[in-house]
Amino acid sequence: MSGICDGRVVIVTGAGRGIGREHALEFARQGAKVVVNDLGTGREGSGRSGGPALEVVEEIRDLGGQAVANSDDAADWGGAARLVKMALSAYGRLDVLVNNAGFARDRMLVEMTEQEWDDVIRVHLKGHFLPLRHAGAHWRERSRAGQAVDARVINTSSGAGLFGGVGQGNHSAATAGIAALTQVAAAELGHYGVTVNAIVPAARTRMTEEALAAAMPGSGFDAMDPANVAPLVAWLGSAESAHVTGRVFEVEGGAVSLADGWRHGPRVDGGARWEPAEVGDAVAKLLVDAAEPEPVRGT
Repeated sequence: MSGICDGRVVIVTGAGRGIGREHALEFARQGAKVVVNDLGTGREGSGRSGGPALEVVEEIRDLGGQAVANSDDAADWGGAARLVKMALSAYGRLDVLVNNAGFARDRMLVEMTEQEWDDVIRVHLKGHFLPLRHAGAHWRERSRAGQAVDARVINTSSGAGLFGGVGQGNHSAATAGIAALTQVAAAELGHYGVTVNAIVPAARTRMTEEALAAAMPGSGFDAMDPANVAPLVAWLGSAESAHVTGRVFEVEGGAVSLADGWRHGPRVDGGARWEPAEVGDAVAKLLVDAAEPEPVRGT
């Protein structure tokens, strides 16, 4: 197989099912060699199995592609390091990191447990940072040694991370952090030949299948098919995307859009320290001049 990612080596975390599986398959169709990472946990996060990752590897090999399975925990320091080392050991290089692994523990804030908060922050935010940390260090080392680096990182945020989601305080905080991490990593790693972007996908997964059940079509184009997300990710992982970094893309069905993120808004400068009683008038002016915020999902 050959395509826009011919010869590139790609890691995809959480690639045993859903959106991650489609990423791995599309990269293989585009000529990439793929490290398929997945813990193989159940929907509630219990248990571990190498089966899902191995099944995707077999699918890729049946297509005529090259892939290896990895069941390390991307949110563990040693696990993330081994994941990067596996790509280097198996294929001699690493060109693309797709951070996709995640799960949900939805609950209203006043009912959420500490464990539910910690688990989601760990899997999403730490699970993005650690592979990025180890892959980034590898690319920096190569760059400093005078080798050409043309690497890509594609992170996975969410609509809840951009706009908030009722009952998703942990998920919103974690994936908002991923969007911010993407901007920082783009600025820091750009010196070494690495671009870093993020996607905000809308598709059916184990996390969303119940909420999106009503969107399942009887026929025609399936806008919630997770395979719809993969073409954008494959392009972002290709050499063609070298001019794009620090961006967050929303993707749903056949639609792709750019999320603008935080920007400086209206400003009032009193020229000196404010008196508390005067602040209200200043805030009122700011609110008149400002655009209305996007509504929180679920409100």
